[in-house]
Amino acid sequence: MMFRLLVALCFVASCWAQDNCLVSNIKVMQNFNRHRYAGTWYAVAKKDPVGLFLLDNIKANYVINEDGVMTATAEGRVIILNNWELCAEMFGTFEDTVDPAKFKMKYWGAAAVLQQGLDNHWVIDTDYDNYAIHYSCREQSWDGTCLDSYSFIFSRDPKGLTPESQRIVRKKQEGLCLVGKYRRVAQDGFCNKYRGQY
Repeated sequence: MMFRLLVALCFVASCWAQDNCLVSNIKVMQNFNRHRYAGTWYAVAKKDPVGLFLLDNIKANYVINEDGVMTATAEGRVIILNNWELCAEMFGTFEDTVDPAKFKMKYWGAAAVLQQGLDNHWVIDTDYDNYAIHYSCREQSWDGTCLDSYSFIFSRDPKGLTPESQRIVRKKQEGLCLVGKYRRVAQDGFCNKYRGQY
């Protein structure tokens, strides 16, 4: 009897966790203002997707053109062909959706080995002046959870987030079901040094 009860409880807990982690249940920034979001952001933490991806020294610059369309340039350190270290540059254009905080991002890598594609680009939360949380699910499972996702924690300051911003970000990570899956991103000026060599 106890065993059956334990199995039932585990099943209920599993269903609750699964429902809680559905991509469709993820909450994004309300009343998102792209003009306030524009400018330079530095990645201070990230959750990686499957495949080649920027490693560190990641900086993104968002621009709003006169028609209100958002574009972005990004750079960061990558290692290709096992040991070739370089600063890769990428460019992205954003397609609007019905939700102001949810975009479709078409992107291109300056290095041919970097992926190109069309990803979700969701702004989960930001105060515009200190922190921003970005999320993308590239592939959903049959049950509505995400199989392949990536996420950035951005800061306006390359030195990192304030203690208050850190507390907010940790709470938001729970809603993405990504607690413990982020790693710290170094900002040591690699791309500036790299450009100085070439």
